Formats: sequence, C-alpha cells, structure tokens
Amino acid sequence: QVQLVESGGGLVQPGGSLRLSCVGSGFTFSSYAMSWHRQAPGKERELVATAGYNTNYADSIKGRFTISRDNAKKTVYLQMNSLKPEDTAVYYCRAQRVNAYWGQGTQVTVSS
Repeated sequence: QVQLVESGGGLVQPGGSLRLSCVGSGFTFSSYAMSWHRQAPGKERELVATAGYNTNYADSIKGRFTISRDNAKKTVYLQMNSLKPEDTAVYYCRAQRVNAYWGQGTQVTVSS
C-alpha cells in the first residue's frame, strides 16, 4: 500500500522559514520523481518544485525554496525561506513514475 505522509507545516510570520518533509512507503522511492505542490483557498493546485533527474522550481518560489530528497530515508524535503503571505496553502507531495500518488497535505499559513 502506497503512502505519502507530509509533516512540518504550521503558522509562521512573514520572512520566516519552515521545512516540510514527506515520507514515502509501499513503493520504490528512488525510482520515482518526487514533487511538491500547493493549493491555496479558491485556487488551482500548482506545482512548486520537482526532484527527479533534475530539480525544477516554480518562478514564484525560485531562490526561496529548496527541494531535496534522501532516498535512503525515503523522504523528500521542501525548505522554505523568506516566506510570504501568498505562500499560504496546503502543501502536498507527489510521487510519480507511471502512476502518481499524493499525500494528504500539510497546511502552511504565513501571517503576522
């Protein structure tokens, strides 16, 4: 049974930092492209960053967020610095090869 479990979300002030983690199980983690997505209230879910053969970032978070993965720990991370109120969203991780699997999401709220 495939599972992706995100953690690390919370409430942070503008300019602050958070590190999200997503632990995978039930599949060969190292063979999958891992990515982070987010969905703000009333908006479509959007791609934030990917870590497959290459790393790629959405323009809106370039230079502030860093995706990394530890295949031995079956974990993908999203280090988020210089957070802005517009980063407020539910953040989801995804594993994709032929099929795509999603985690349940973790809430990130950036507010003073």
